[in-house]
Amino acid sequence: MLTLPEYPWDAMAPYLEQAASHPDGPVNLSIGTPVDSTPAVIREALASAADAPGYPTTHGRRELREAVAAWFSRRRGVHDVDPEAVLPTMGSKELVAWLPTLLGMGQDDVVLRPRVAYPTYDIGAQIAGATPLAVEDPAELDEDILARVKLIWLNSPANPTGAVTGVEHMRAWVELARRLGAVVASDECYAELPWEVDEVPSVLDPRVSAGDHRGLLAVYSASKQSNVAGYRAAFAAGCPELIAGLVNTRKHAGMIMPAPVQEALRVALTDDAHVEAQREIYGRRRELLLPALQASGLQVRDSVAGLYLWCTDGVSDSWTLVEKMASRGIVVGPGVFYGEHGDGFIRVALTAPDERIAAAAERLG
Repeated sequence: MLTLPEYPWDAMAPYLEQAASHPDGPVNLSIGTPVDSTPAVIREALASAADAPGYPTTHGRRELREAVAAWFSRRRGVHDVDPEAVLPTMGSKELVAWLPTLLGMGQDDVVLRPRVAYPTYDIGAQIAGATPLAVEDPAELDEDILARVKLIWLNSPANPTGAVTGVEHMRAWVELARRLGAVVASDECYAELPWEVDEVPSVLDPRVSAGDHRGLLAVYSASKQSNVAGYRAAFAAGCPELIAGLVNTRKHAGMIMPAPVQEALRVALTDDAHVEAQREIYGRRRELLLPALQASGLQVRDSVAGLYLWCTDGVSDSWTLVEKMASRGIVVGPGVFYGEHGDGFIRVALTAPDERIAAAAERLG
């Protein structure tokens, strides 16, 4: 039987209970699950495709893949995505968790990920029997370890910090991967939520990839931009050879996005108006919550994009900060969930109704 660590969020139960005792009720800013309604245009698309008696295609309908390619061109400045090199996935977490296995990695292989990072990068490596390794600078690694690297995860805007990786730094990782013969997978799920930066480059950006998508995968989810986390609607795009191999393996494994969800995702990626509207909502919440956190004595670090504010008081460990917030009826995520270098921080999500965000700001102020 595969043995994995206990799911970390289970440890939050006592803090949820503590926050729930607040006279005005709890404010849960811990897990970044969307709370606003799924736009009508997407729900209508899902309903219109509900008559789906046959099996959907693993590779995704051509219309969906063309919509992904057009979205990259229109929204990400990447004009050369081949619709054949697009793969719909059942949420991005599914792909993150299974990519090392689907790439055929094993016990002699190493997966690199950011020092403070989404825990599923490590879990995916462990499922495959590979070794996850947290690193910010490849100069920290000797050639013996580098020779074993088969997958490098990038994440920009980053979860949990909200940091954005620039073109030069991203290009350096791509050049290293090509020297090693490794795959670069870039988790870009928060790309439509920039706040204090002019751009969020994709790994497929020609300034990063040199116009060559070989060995590169951009991973994206519509969950955040379109409030469809419940649909499990995501995709990967980039290297034609990698996508072809993943499609073949996923055919054998039955890893297929349902046909109605494929149509909903196509429409979500085609309609920009709802994305702009949702970004304005998150922007207002951020403008209210960020100064309140700072007024309470916390410093907000790196959080120039995305759905989270990465906070520290410069003194306390993560669990002390979590308890202090819970005593005010506010639930936040402990930074230590994202690696040992996250200790001393908390992750505060913008995903709560306006009234609850306002309540949190008042309690902090």
